[in-house]
Amino acid sequence: MGMVVANNISSLFAWRNLQRTDQAMTKSLERLSTGYRINRAADDAAGLAISEKMRAQIKGLNQAIRNANDGISMIQTAEGALGEVQSILQRMRELTVQATSETNTPDDRAEIQKEIEQLKSEIDRISDNSEFNGIKLLNGSLGAQGSSDAPAKVDALSVTGLKPGTYTVKITKAATNATLTSDVTYADDAAVNTKFDGTDKDITINGIQIDTTGVTSKATLLAAINARKSETGVEASWDTTNNVIILTATEYGSGHTITVGGTDKDLIVDTGMLTNGVDAQADVTFGNTTTSVTATGRLAIYNGAQLVLNGAVGDTANITVVKSGARLQIGANEDQEIAVDINEINTATLGTSELKVKDVSVLVTDNASQAITAIDAAIKQVSSERAKLGAFQNRLEHTITNLQVTAENLTAAESRIRDVDMAAEMANFTKQQVLQQAGVAMLAQANAQPQAILQLLR
Repeated sequence: MGMVVANNISSLFAWRNLQRTDQAMTKSLERLSTGYRINRAADDAAGLAISEKMRAQIKGLNQAIRNANDGISMIQTAEGALGEVQSILQRMRELTVQATSETNTPDDRAEIQKEIEQLKSEIDRISDNSEFNGIKLLNGSLGAQGSSDAPAKVDALSVTGLKPGTYTVKITKAATNATLTSDVTYADDAAVNTKFDGTDKDITINGIQIDTTGVTSKATLLAAINARKSETGVEASWDTTNNVIILTATEYGSGHTITVGGTDKDLIVDTGMLTNGVDAQADVTFGNTTTSVTATGRLAIYNGAQLVLNGAVGDTANITVVKSGARLQIGANEDQEIAVDINEINTATLGTSELKVKDVSVLVTDNASQAITAIDAAIKQVSSERAKLGAFQNRLEHTITNLQVTAENLTAAESRIRDVDMAAEMANFTKQQVLQQAGVAMLAQANAQPQAILQLLR
């Protein structure tokens, strides 16, 4: 290039490169001051999009952790109130036991009844006034309510954990009982009498000794076995066609089997034919989602709800849930929630079907005796409710731990995308500083070139 004055090309080159260096140094300075590699979309468009999505998840997870902690606080408040109700019931039981004794006069029982009435009032007060953040806890407003339109096919023991709506349950496998068919035949009662001869024989069913003393007929043999069925879990019947005993498990499912032992077991079963029980299965449809559940016997657990699959294959029932308790958002996304339900606890709901706590009276000895049973049932109800709340609390504590781990991992992933490497960026900043100083020097020299050319005009 020739020596020109009108357009100092060298100066323009130096100025352009100096400008680029200034921009790079400004960006580097911004990264060092903020700690982020990405401060605007232009820095890394794809990285920004991914990072912002992760940030939304992280913030949602952190809020879910706070929600779960609030849920634990609510449960602890309710459980504390239930603990006091249980203490009151224990005192009421103590008083009813005292009143049952006929060493007390009618006047004594009247005085005992006065304290019982005050204790009843306190239970109802606790039920009405126990609240968390203005939410009533024990008055039934947080209870889960739902029912089946065909309980003979599918019954809903509990709808805990289910969202309000209609759930369609279709049985895909029916539960069966284990059976053991004897291979020892008895043509008549005389054959039975000959085999057992009225003496005790060593026969056990599921480890329980069967008293065969006095067995002289088919009927007495069945009676001897069935007398222990509550312990063995096995019921005996007679197959009149084949003249053999059929032993049937009283409970459904694969978890209940039948074993016959003892030195004289061959009087009932030689080898026999054992058919194992089968657990029921069902498809539960809610909205557009269908979930397959396997029962333990007939009892199926679906999202915390207890469903009894009573029907045959193909039977269908609708479970309608109208209330689901207090719903806690325990995730960053839609439908990541659980429902904490608390049943109504007061003197009108506690007790037996025949006698509620509100009607407990010890003015008459017989009534005092009945009151003990009613209060025992009430104590069991409160204990069950406390146990349920304890299970919810334990679940939420595990939920919090999981959310914390997930948030931590997402934060680390987001950091790798968005955060700046301070050491590398500092080295880059120093480089740009050196380039800036060199650029300024070169620009000064380029601007001096036209002055040298002008010396030729002298």
